[in-house]
Amino acid sequence: MIWTALAGFIFSLLNATMRWLALELHPFQAQFLRYLFGALVMFPLILRTGFVAYRPNHWLGQIWRGALHTLGLSLWFLALPRISLADMTAIGFTGPIFIMIGAIWFLKEQARWDRWLAALLGLTGVMVVVGPQLSGAGGLYHLLMLASSPVFAASFLLTKLLTRYDRPEVIVVWQSITVTLFSLPMALFVWKDLSLWQWFWFLVCGALGSAGHYCLTRSFGVSDISSTQSVKFLDLVWASLLGWLIFSDVPASATLLGALVILGSTIWLARRESRRSSQA
Repeated sequence: MIWTALAGFIFSLLNATMRWLALELHPFQAQFLRYLFGALVMFPLILRTGFVAYRPNHWLGQIWRGALHTLGLSLWFLALPRISLADMTAIGFTGPIFIMIGAIWFLKEQARWDRWLAALLGLTGVMVVVGPQLSGAGGLYHLLMLASSPVFAASFLLTKLLTRYDRPEVIVVWQSITVTLFSLPMALFVWKDLSLWQWFWFLVCGALGSAGHYCLTRSFGVSDISSTQSVKFLDLVWASLLGWLIFSDVPASATLLGALVILGSTIWLARRESRRSSQA
């Protein structure tokens, strides 16, 4: 669980840094540079093992995944500078719910009653978070952030299919490459010259992203996924603290309540799935 908590803290630092950069630059330029530097950070590893080792077996799948992930990121980055880190994190808790729905519809996994109940409870939690914001000017951006969740879920499900053909490290490398290429035209259209410090912070973001994914991978290697879900609520603690320290954001009570409902349904379902797997 320590690896999961550390991954959550690193990703919260990454999101806070990206929000600060997205306030100064167009979100599409920030998106492109985030993934460009993510690819550059991995480049020494590619050089050490050789380009042939990272040639995918399923080219078309890698391209489609890159396109899907770019779409989700475009929605996410457009909303990022406009909503608080706590709201962003709470809405992000819906990811496992959309993944479960997608697995039932598209991968034909069994539609059990507890899965649909967890989805219903999770979506209820979303309305608790998003509902009070819909009447204000920021309502559109909360909906954009929410819209990114099913797109990211589709990207995750496609990743699951791609693991039948390619190694995880190949998928990660080609995610960075394809997202960078798909994001480039949007970034060029709104390009703005960067200061030396901004270039430095994008390099830091590339390193944070790689470190966060490393910690997340280590957490799945030492414990099952269901046991790590209980510490995911720390992500909201980190996001709330960083939002308050950096942006003077104070999380609303509806955000905290909705996040509890969403995460509670996710943890409940994950533990049921774990028990079901152990009995099989």
